[in-house]
Amino acid sequence: MSNRQRNIRIQLRVTEQEKELIEQKMQELGTKNTEAYLRKMAIDGLIIHLDTADVRELVRVLRVTSNSLNQLTKRVHETGSIYGEDIEDLRKSYDRLWGAAEEIMLRLAAI
Repeated sequence: MSNRQRNIRIQLRVTEQEKELIEQKMQELGTKNTEAYLRKMAIDGLIIHLDTADVRELVRVLRVTSNSLNQLTKRVHETGSIYGEDIEDLRKSYDRLWGAAEEIMLRLAAI
């Protein structure tokens, strides 16, 4: 919705301390648009901000595991053989991947 459609203005007076708290909450959420933040809070009363650091770590582990699998597959096609150590490394990567996924799901379930 554009600002042109939002033609009704609502003014809000706050103390300096309240203003600082609002700015602190906005900073925690990573937003700089005060109008959008206040509108969202007034309408929904709740903003959920998810820390995606765990998801980024999961993606990193997934990328490492995928790369290992691709390298292993290429080597098997080239040489026709596979080493137990390679399979063990891949298994450990998958264990880390599933462990990270489980941890994320437990944290999300607790929200």
